[in-house]
Amino acid sequence: MTVSGVSSNIAPLIQSALDINKQLSDLSRQLGTGQKADTYSGLGPQSGIAMALSAQLSAIGSYDDTISTVGTNISLQQTALQQIASLSSATKALIVGQPTFDIDGTGQTTTQKTALDQLGQILDLLNTQGTSGYLFSGSGVDQPSTDTLDHILNGNGAQAGLKQVIDERNQADLGTTPLGRLDIPPLVGSTVSINEDVAGSPFGMKLAAVNSQLTNAAVTGPTGALNTISADLSGGNPSDGDTITYTFTLPDGSSQTLTLQAATTPSGPNQFAIDATTALTAANLQAALTTGVTKIASTALPTASTMAAANDFFGDPPQRVSGAPSTSTALVAGTAADTVIWYTGENGAGTARSTATARVDPTTTVSYGTRANEQGIRWIVQNVAALAATTYLPSDPNAAAEYASLSQSVNTALAVPAGVQNITDIETSLASAQTTMQSVQNRHKQTSNTLTDMLQSIERVDQNEVGAQILSLQTSLSASLSTTARLAQLSLVNYLAPVSG
Repeated sequence: MTVSGVSSNIAPLIQSALDINKQLSDLSRQLGTGQKADTYSGLGPQSGIAMALSAQLSAIGSYDDTISTVGTNISLQQTALQQIASLSSATKALIVGQPTFDIDGTGQTTTQKTALDQLGQILDLLNTQGTSGYLFSGSGVDQPSTDTLDHILNGNGAQAGLKQVIDERNQADLGTTPLGRLDIPPLVGSTVSINEDVAGSPFGMKLAAVNSQLTNAAVTGPTGALNTISADLSGGNPSDGDTITYTFTLPDGSSQTLTLQAATTPSGPNQFAIDATTALTAANLQAALTTGVTKIASTALPTASTMAAANDFFGDPPQRVSGAPSTSTALVAGTAADTVIWYTGENGAGTARSTATARVDPTTTVSYGTRANEQGIRWIVQNVAALAATTYLPSDPNAAAEYASLSQSVNTALAVPAGVQNITDIETSLASAQTTMQSVQNRHKQTSNTLTDMLQSIERVDQNEVGAQILSLQTSLSASLSTTARLAQLSLVNYLAPVSG
C-alpha cells in the first residue's frame, strides 16, 4: 500500500490560515480607522462616486474659505464706515453744543481743532487694511487710500493743499472790490442798477431774482448777459414801508436775500430814506444796496466760497482758480504736479463695488469693493475738512459772523441733503453682500451634510459588523491552526504495526 505525505494536506490549510490572518489585519484596520479602505481603489465599484463626492465637498470648503475671508474684509469696512459716520455726527454735535466764537493764537475755535483731530481719524479709518490690503483703495489694494492729513491741508512742495485752494477761491469770489464780483454802476437819472462783473464767470455772487413792492418804481431783471437788475424810480417816490428784495446765488449753490425798505425816517439797517426828489431817493437806495451787498460779501460769501473750494479740492479731478485769483474768470483742472490729489487709491471707470468681487458658489458672485472718494465718504471728508482748514484774524470785525455762517453750513451739509449719497447707502450695499454670503453658506452647510452622509455610507464601516466578522474569522483561524498543527505532528510510524521480536 502506498502512503502519501501529509505536506500536500497541510499546504492548503496553511494558505487558508494566511488568508484569514490577512482578512483579520484588514478588519482590524477598519475597526481602528472606521474606513473601508485606505485608497479609492479599495472601494471597488463605488470608488468613482466617492471621488466625485469628495471633490464636491472640497469645492464647498474652498467657497466657505472665500466667504470667511470676504466676510472679514466686509466686517472691517462696515466698522470703519460706522466710525466715520459717528465722527461726522460728533462734529455736528460740537457745532451745536459750542456755538460761541472764541479763537486762540492759531485763529481757530475749539470746535475747529476737534474737527481737525476727527479729520485725521477719518483718514486713518480710510486707510484700514484687510486680509489682502487697503480696503478703501478700490482694486489698488497695495496702495494707501488717501494722502496724509498734513499734505491734504497744507500741501506738499509745489502741490497745493486745501488751505491754498480755499484762499485762492476766496480771492476769486470776492474780486477786486468788496461787492463779491458784482458791479453797482453810477446812477443814471433815478435808476439804480446792479449786475455781475463778467458773463459766465463761476466766481462771486450771482443775481438770481428781484421782487419789488416799491410804489411807482419800474423794476426789471435779471436780464442780459450780466443778469442786470434795474430799479427806475423816475415815476415817483415809493411809499413809507415799501420794500425791494434782491436774491443772490452764492458759489456753493446756496442763496441769500437782501430786503431794502423805504422809510420816511430810517431807523434801522437795510432802510433807505425817501428824499425830496426821486433822484435823491434813488441815491439813498443805491447806498443801501451797496452796504447790503458788501455785508453779504464779507460774511455769507466767504463761507460759500470755502464750501465751494472744498468741493473743488476733493473733486475728481480737483478744480483750481485759473490765473490771478482776484481777476480770474475760470476754473482749471488741477494736476498731480500742482495739486495734492487726496485720494491715492485706484480710480478706474468701474463702480467702486465692482473693484472687489468673489465667487462664493458656482452660480453666485458678490461685489464688495469700496473707494475713499465715493460721494458718501467724500462728502463727510470735505465738509469736516472745510471746518478744520479755516482760520480767522482776531482783528477781523466780520470773523464771528463768518464763523457762525461756516459752522451752520457745515452742520447743514453733514445732515446730507437730498440727492447726495449717504454713507449708510454704502453700508447697505455691503450688508447686502453679507446677507447673500450668509444665505449661500447656509445652503453649503445643508449640501455638505448630505454629501458627507453619502460619502460616509460608502467609505465608513459598521464597527459592530466588523467586530462580529473578526470574531468569526478568529474562530476559523483557531480551528485551522489546530488542524494544521495536528497534521504537522503526524508520522508514518503512527500507521505501522509494531515489529515482532
